[in-house]
Amino acid sequence: MKIEYNNLYTHFVFVTHLRVSMIKPQSRERIEKYITGIVNNKDCKMYAIYANPEHVHFLISRSPAISEETIATVIANSSTKFINDNNLSSGKFAWQQSASAFSVSKGDIENVCKYILNQPEHHRIKTFEEEYNEFMKFYQKTLNPSN
Repeated sequence: MKIEYNNLYTHFVFVTHLRVSMIKPQSRERIEKYITGIVNNKDCKMYAIYANPEHVHFLISRSPAISEETIATVIANSSTKFINDNNLSSGKFAWQQSASAFSVSKGDIENVCKYILNQPEHHRIKTFEEEYNEFMKFYQKTLNPSN
């Protein structure tokens, strides 16, 4: 069956291997543009992206023709090669073998975009580990209200 309309928004978090600060500040925008190009080439749309030294947040609307796992794999494999081929990291670059994908409602897009684009200020207050633990607690509570 052909899907005429979709409303599939996903907030991804990719983490560098061993959570090591690998993304150079001067390479951040180039990496963001590259990942955005991959997203666009897969009939998806990038809403916001921010590459921190040890993790990247991005929000996309996804075509129903591609799963979250497939788009994440394509982005991870292609961006790893791009970063290494162009020496955009401190040492040999790799992502962790897994990523996180959080569904976002249409009404929350603006807030999630602000959150992603406000990463430098946000991480002056919280470490990535604190941030990630809060995400997991929030989504576990959402998935299982008895927690």
